[in-house]
Amino acid sequence: MAMDKKQFTTIGEYIGTFPEDVQCILEKMRQTIHDAAPDAVEAISYRIPTFKQNGNLVHFAAFKKHIGFYPASSGIEAFKEELSLYPGGKGSVQFPLDKPIPYELVKKITLFRVKETREKTK
Repeated sequence: MAMDKKQFTTIGEYIGTFPEDVQCILEKMRQTIHDAAPDAVEAISYRIPTFKQNGNLVHFAAFKKHIGFYPASSGIEAFKEELSLYPGGKGSVQFPLDKPIPYELVKKITLFRVKETREKTK
């Protein structure tokens, strides 16, 4: 899949390197995040899709068996109960490709991060 050494310049370019079924999931992740953070700017950071608003807001990426979502450790901590169904780490969660992606939860976490980054810049 796309996690080779290629340097992507846009999220669309990144998404376009995946099989069609994964592209659909990535586009829905992109749209879900955009809907929750319409003022955020799309970027590629750490070679993966990133939304920036007052700094890094959230990142996401596709892997062989999961979609990684990276809302910083604060985003994981704030939703640890809802995220307990999924493997992950301090600042990440893995949504298995063979199960429905919890887009509403992605939206809630993104909204949390928008509020959090806005408050940090005050």
